[in-house]
Amino acid sequence: MRRLYNILLTAFSILLLGSCQMGDTYVVDFDQPTGDSTMFRVISQRETDLSNGLPSNCYLPDGTPVNQYTDEQEPMADGPRRTNSVTGTAIVQSLLDWGNNNNVVEIVGTYHSWDTEYDDIVLSGKVMLPKGKRPKRMILVSHYTVGSNAEAPSNCFSLEGILVEMGYGLVIPDYQGYGVTSNEIHPYLVMETTAIQVVDMWRAVKPWLKAVGMEPEEEAIDLMGYSQGGATTMAVLRLIEQTNDYLPDSLQTKIHRVFAGGGPYDVKATYERFVNTDVAGYPVAVPLVLQGMIKGNNLQIDLEDMMQPWLCEKMDEWINSKSYTTAQINGFINTKVTHELLTEQAMAQTSDKVAELYKAMTENSVISYDWNPKAAVYMMHSIDDETVPYTNAVNAKNKWQGANIEYNFGHYGTHVKCCLRFIYSVKTLLQREEKERKNYE
Repeated sequence: MRRLYNILLTAFSILLLGSCQMGDTYVVDFDQPTGDSTMFRVISQRETDLSNGLPSNCYLPDGTPVNQYTDEQEPMADGPRRTNSVTGTAIVQSLLDWGNNNNVVEIVGTYHSWDTEYDDIVLSGKVMLPKGKRPKRMILVSHYTVGSNAEAPSNCFSLEGILVEMGYGLVIPDYQGYGVTSNEIHPYLVMETTAIQVVDMWRAVKPWLKAVGMEPEEEAIDLMGYSQGGATTMAVLRLIEQTNDYLPDSLQTKIHRVFAGGGPYDVKATYERFVNTDVAGYPVAVPLVLQGMIKGNNLQIDLEDMMQPWLCEKMDEWINSKSYTTAQINGFINTKVTHELLTEQAMAQTSDKVAELYKAMTENSVISYDWNPKAAVYMMHSIDDETVPYTNAVNAKNKWQGANIEYNFGHYGTHVKCCLRFIYSVKTLLQREEKERKNYE
C-alpha cells in the first residue's frame, strides 16, 4: 500500500512539474540558480579537458583511481579465475585515450526529493554536457558503490563521463548520504527510495536543460548503472514504467534503452552467499548492507546484534565519516571471513532478527517486484565476479523471462574488470546504433 501511495504521489508531483511555465524563474545561464525550488539549482560548474585522458579524480568501483589501475589477478575464494583476451589494462588504456581534445562541462547542483521517511530532502548531483553543443540524448546514470564523499559524482569525474565525448549528456545523482547530505547515513540498497531520488533528479534537470538551451536532440533517455547502480537502474526503470501508467503521453519519461551491469538484483541471495560460503569477497558490503537495511527500513534491530564488536566500533570512523574509499575500508577490515565480521546470531539465519533482516532484503531486491521490464535492456555480468555473486544475474534472467533483455554473461574477470568492459560495451553499442541509423537514413 505504501509503495502504491508513493507511486501515486510521485505521479502527482510530475503533473505539477509539467504544468510549470518557463519564465524569469528559470536559469538562462549555467552560473545562475533557478528561482523555483522544485527545479535543478546550479551551485558550481567547470570544464574538464580530456585531451590527456581521464582526470586523476576518476575512480573505479573499488575506490582505485583509474590512472592507478593495475591488471593483477587475484585468485577467487572458491577457485581460479579465468579471464578473456581483452585485459583490464587494455580497456583502461582505451578509456584513457578517449576524449580526442573534447571538453566536458560539469555542472553540480541540487534538487528536491524524498528521504527514507518520505520527508522532503535536498540532494545533489552532477550534469555532464558536451561543450558548445546540445547533447544527442541524455543518459540517467546510477553510480556504483562508493565509500568516500570524494567519489560522489558531485566531487569527482564519473567514469561514465567518457560517453560525453560521443555527444551524450549525463545526469548522475549523488544518492542520499553523499554530496550535500554526506553527514547522513547512506541507505545502501534501499531500492525504492534510491530509485525515487534518481528519477527526481531527472525530473528537475529536464526543464532546466530546456531553459538553458541544452535540451537534447532526442526526447527519450537511456538508463545506465553498474554494481549498486545496476540494480538501482532496474529499480529506476520499474518506477518510470509504472509511473508512466498514470500519466498522459506528454508527461511520460520515454526510455530509449537500459544498460545494467554487475548488479545485486537479489540482495538476500547475495548476503546468503556471504554467510553460506563464509567468504565475503567484498567485505565492506557486509556492514553497508546491514546498516542500509536496518537504518533505511527502520528495523528494530541493533547493529551490535549482527556485527562483531570491533567492526561496530569502527562504523562511524571508517564508513559513516565518508572519508575513505571502499578499497581503503576493505584494507582496514582486513579479512574476508564472514564469521569474523558477523555475530553468531547473524550467521545462524534462523533467528527472528535475521528473519526480519531477510524480509527487508527481499523487499529491496528488484527481482522481487511484481513487474517485467518493457524497455530494451542490455545486461552484463561476469561469472567470476567476487563482489556481486553471479547468482544475481542468473536469478534476474529467471525472473524476467520473456522481457526484451540482451544478456551478456561470461568469464570477464573481477568486478572491476567487468565494469571497464561494461562501459566499453555501452560505448560500442551506442556507436553501432548510430552507424545503423545513418545507414538506414
